[in-house]
Amino acid sequence: MTEDTLWLRVLGKGKTQTQAINEVIQLSQENDKWKQLLEMFASWHKNLELNSNVSEEEKELIMSLSPAYLKQREEWRQEGLQEGRQEGLRLIVVSLLTERFGNLDEELSAIVTSIMELSLTERTEVLLQLSNLSREELLARFRVD
Repeated sequence: MTEDTLWLRVLGKGKTQTQAINEVIQLSQENDKWKQLLEMFASWHKNLELNSNVSEEEKELIMSLSPAYLKQREEWRQEGLQEGRQEGLRLIVVSLLTERFGNLDEELSAIVTSIMELSLTERTEVLLQLSNLSREELLARFRVD
């Protein structure tokens, strides 16, 4: 079987459809082009699950889509964790800058992202040096005038 017919096979039935769904799950690990289809599978799975009048064929389809749904759910969870970490880091940086310099104006707010993008070692160094840096020195370090 080839990728050329994968879309058609996904829309098929029975073993052909199940095999095509499994192929997409495998391909999505190697190629971003298939991730969107994986998201569609997860949505399809959820919609079928919410349907109260599920036929035997749909129950089999739910089972076939379950690995795709679980994989996508885990990816969404990981994305959420990453976003949460980034937001937590942003809050820490903003809090430390606010504590040191008072309310953040546009120039200081502009360097928050730059500080977050530093390596852990560099970011820690900058944040530990905040009490010794003037506003101008900090802005100069990030080339904000």
